[in-house]
Amino acid sequence: MKRNMKRNPIILVTLLFAVLFSACDKTETFEDQWQIDNEAQFTAISGNSEYVKINSQSGNGYIMVKKLVSGTGDTPYFNDRVKVRYTGWYKNIWSMPDTYTDDKGNIIQNKVIFDTTQNNNIARTFSVNGVVDGFSTALQHMKEGDKWEVWMPWKLAYGESGSGSIQGYTTLVFEIELVSIL
Repeated sequence: MKRNMKRNPIILVTLLFAVLFSACDKTETFEDQWQIDNEAQFTAISGNSEYVKINSQSGNGYIMVKKLVSGTGDTPYFNDRVKVRYTGWYKNIWSMPDTYTDDKGNIIQNKVIFDTTQNNNIARTFSVNGVVDGFSTALQHMKEGDKWEVWMPWKLAYGESGSGSIQGYTTLVFEIELVSIL
């Protein structure tokens, strides 16, 4: 009996340390919250009946699309070159409007347009297989003349590392018009 009494404090101390160390969860970083917010926004769009799910050709996930204009032309293949008009954007805070006034009276541009052909309205030419997975997937399902709003999760966009001004784990939105297949 006395032998069991000596073991109980050891067991109790061991359990106490286990509880304390499990309570010391890692501190959430800005990057962690950024990823969580971006994934939550993509999940919200995935549940919106206005959008259609298209599986990635690579099998790495899916994009969500809303058809804005229906075309009647051909559909490009993975190795085709195409002419496209587009605007790509994301938001710094998904729950806020594109532009808003903060509590100090500053006007905040929340919607970040990172690339567009809208400024000169000249379509860009590139290979279907020369763009991020989500963009390539959309093009391979579009017809010439189609104009779509395309939502891409970070895994089908610029991944964990990001690109240029786009940080990793960013959900991207593109408005894409497939002008022609070359």
